[in-house]
Amino acid sequence: MDKSELRRSYFNRRQELTTAQIEDNSIAIANRVLELPIWEATYFHIFLSILEKKEVNTEFLLHILQGRDKSIVVPKAFFKTGELNHILLQEHTKITLSQYGIPEPVEGIEVPVIKLEVIFIPLLAFDNDGNRLGYGKGFYDRFLSQCHPNTIKIGLSFFEPEPIIPHNDKDIPLDYCITPKNTHSFS
Repeated sequence: MDKSELRRSYFNRRQELTTAQIEDNSIAIANRVLELPIWEATYFHIFLSILEKKEVNTEFLLHILQGRDKSIVVPKAFFKTGELNHILLQEHTKITLSQYGIPEPVEGIEVPVIKLEVIFIPLLAFDNDGNRLGYGKGFYDRFLSQCHPNTIKIGLSFFEPEPIIPHNDKDIPLDYCITPKNTHSFS
């Protein structure tokens, strides 16, 4: 399958999930993250879930990070430039839905990419080598290319890996991908 066929397939698979399945699987994924060797890090970047796209609900993971007193950074997308800003999530940070339905901070303290130590990445699918399939806009490809080489990149997926995802030299593979039943390590 090419990338567009895979995207369609995984969008459809997600649409078949019930609200209860999404919640149960998201909790299982958050619990698996507790087993990763990442807890010495301070700066964690995490996406805020787009409910209409039935993404992994990161609310449970957010609670874990807050409970461990981590510095949580969330993205704000700029579609005209294809760039992400990275905003420190604080108690008073106002979150609103963008015109694209993405929960984002209205404003806040921007954190330099080089400070980010762990990044949780939204995706549609991934393969046995840690290659990921996103939504096709390239936001995370550009973002990950700016990160420190030691930054830990973690995908979150409801589904197990594909044998292979079409990719190129500019694609940056994951270090881990967490599913409800497995922790896949690629490093």
